[in-house]
Amino acid sequence: MKASKVAYKPVGLALGAASGMLAGMAFKQAWKMIEGEGDAPDATDEDRSWKEILIAAALQGAIFAVVKAAVDRSGALATRRVTGTWPG
Repeated sequence: MKASKVAYKPVGLALGAASGMLAGMAFKQAWKMIEGEGDAPDATDEDRSWKEILIAAALQGAIFAVVKAAVDRSGALATRRVTGTWPG
């Protein structure tokens, strides 16, 4: 295994945790804009419809994927700038 891959592992883990937190905050804000409510529906919330629950889950998944990809890509670019090699 290349040294750049080994060195990037802890950075990747930290970026993953940060991206999860950032995605969670972005989803909460997006849901407030869409529904005007503070909390998104939970899958076991009997007062919410299937449609509302599935839309919230799809939006949350999409936001998480976009934020994670952006953070991972930025981390890889920063690693290349510092080390001169791509961590992938």
